[in-house]
Amino acid sequence: MYRKIMSYLKAWKDSEYRKPLILQGARQVGKTYSILEFGRTCYENVAYFNFETNPGLNETFEENISPDYLIPILSHIAGETIVREKTLLVFDEVQLCERALTSLKYFCEDAPHYHIIVAGSLLGVAVNRTKFSFPVGKVDIKTLYPMNMEEFMLAMGEDALVEQIKKCFAADTPLPSALHDAAMQLYRQYLVVGGMPECVMQFAATKDHILVRHTQDTILASYLNDMSKYNNVNEIKKTRLVYDNITVQLSRKNTRFQYKLIKKGGRASEFENAIEWLCLSGIVSQVYKVEQIKKPLENYRDIDAFKIYVSDLGLLCAKKDLAANDVLYMVEDINDFKGGMAENYVNVQLNINGYHACYWESARGAEIDFVIQRNGKLIPIEVKSADNTKAKSLKVYMETYKPDYAVKLSTRNFSFEDGKKTVPLYAAFCI
Repeated sequence: MYRKIMSYLKAWKDSEYRKPLILQGARQVGKTYSILEFGRTCYENVAYFNFETNPGLNETFEENISPDYLIPILSHIAGETIVREKTLLVFDEVQLCERALTSLKYFCEDAPHYHIIVAGSLLGVAVNRTKFSFPVGKVDIKTLYPMNMEEFMLAMGEDALVEQIKKCFAADTPLPSALHDAAMQLYRQYLVVGGMPECVMQFAATKDHILVRHTQDTILASYLNDMSKYNNVNEIKKTRLVYDNITVQLSRKNTRFQYKLIKKGGRASEFENAIEWLCLSGIVSQVYKVEQIKKPLENYRDIDAFKIYVSDLGLLCAKKDLAANDVLYMVEDINDFKGGMAENYVNVQLNINGYHACYWESARGAEIDFVIQRNGKLIPIEVKSADNTKAKSLKVYMETYKPDYAVKLSTRNFSFEDGKKTVPLYAAFCI
């Protein structure tokens, strides 16, 4: 299956400023597959080392971590001759060997001609350990997310439809209604299947939602296992409480995160470490409220007001135990959840495209779901789960801040009028 990360990896390989690359991301997003596929297609050979399946590897890094010492030993272990610029060196699950991560500093300084990529599922959590020496400034860092809507459609064999959607987005012209309906159906399938590569691959091959749900449940179980394995004993229960509560918060009209909904009398001081753990592990992301719409947005964020979204829509549906047909046909029973689910979907697409979105609220309660900086301009994004596009909040925002244009995401076809760019939900990846 095509992953957009491939173009980044090829540019990294050819860059004269290349440093050892850390590829981070939540468990099961396809880090190992993407790296090995890249190595297979772009190098003569790959020397692969997994610190989870081969814990004895740690001993190799205990005495000496200089490249001159490591390369001959690693060649012997891998059974591969490691050649400068022709071999891709891969350290997988590197969070289990802190010295291996530290060695990247010396590969950068003393042996820059060796091409090396390391991957880890919980690096965000691992780098906070007290005795940890992180190679600051000596590595390139890239985050891999689950597959976005475009990658999902390509996996479903909809290459021509993807190209048509991109053209209509650029030109603000409607997609032919038959194609629009087909794309909306694919959007609803994406909500159920999500972007975890194994789930997408299974669905593309079988169209079996029961099989996909079983895989999603397995991934969720591995996340819960990580919460126990890589977490402070006192924080395990709190982390699980927060994670279990996210779907509850997304079902409310106001999706702003509230500690009191986790437990009666819940406070920030009790749960902030748990939230940070979930963010660092890549399982969730936070979107902060901004009090003013000025550049840089980061300067005006309210650190006490935020929303939390999960990193994958399929896992969200599995965690909520939503039946596939309820989402595919958008039944009334899930009305309370539709808005939060659409917001979560848009946040995932924006994250994958590299945006650090915020949300805005007026003193009188008008709210804009996302504000992003696109092509140097601050752009508001309003999300509606259906074709009801009466956006009173957007009107308030536009009168107050007069943006160049606004984006309205809903089930409606492409158009542009009164400074509002209407974009169907399935095309959020184009933003």
